[in-house]
Amino acid sequence: MASPPPKYRQDGARFAKWRCVLKIGDQTPSYLAMLENANVLARYASICQQNGLVPIVEPEVLCDGEHDLFTAQKVTEQVLAFTYKALADHHVFLEGTLLKPNMVTSGQSCSRKFSPDENARATVLALSRTVPPAMPGVVFLSGGQSEEDSTVNLNAINTCTVAPKPWALSFSFGRALQASVLKAWRGQDDNREAAQRQFLLRAKANGLAAMGQYYGELGTMSAGGESLFVPKHQTRYDG
Repeated sequence: MASPPPKYRQDGARFAKWRCVLKIGDQTPSYLAMLENANVLARYASICQQNGLVPIVEPEVLCDGEHDLFTAQKVTEQVLAFTYKALADHHVFLEGTLLKPNMVTSGQSCSRKFSPDENARATVLALSRTVPPAMPGVVFLSGGQSEEDSTVNLNAINTCTVAPKPWALSFSFGRALQASVLKAWRGQDDNREAAQRQFLLRAKANGLAAMGQYYGELGTMSAGGESLFVPKHQTRYDG
């Protein structure tokens, strides 16, 4: 990004995103993995700010595996702590950044299923213990959750009162905004308006969830309950 001198801003860009992924396992993520990934994110954020771009910092703890919610919370806290230590070391202006983390959820193969309120509590606690209040906004990735689960969990996070939440808590979904839209469109021009309506409904649902005001599916929205999880992170498709 730094060499040759980037021209992204003069070409119209105002933000950039860099994603680092870490997987929970018996020996992972290691200390070195968390340290190096945090430094990569911090260096990227510093370069962005030197060139007039807002860095979206995305340390993602993958949901592959059998781990429970409490393990996911612990690892997420560790990863975020490393990340914000590195951002400080690289003199990143926190007020000019956004964080794009995973919601804290159990592994896809975990035998116990946790409620949205439990997921929200773990997520808010992890953030409150690691993310400075100077950071203005958290925009969650959906991480392979279904469209409806992503929205319901975001709503629960915004209504959770277990700890102060000095940041805006919103969404930066890919799959969880697009899956039902693509299904409605099916590549056919005749379906364009139906797909657009579906997209607006999904965007409205998540907008309400970002304010803690989502109470269920809207109108004719056909939010899929099917998981959008891709095992072993075998896709570059983000969100």
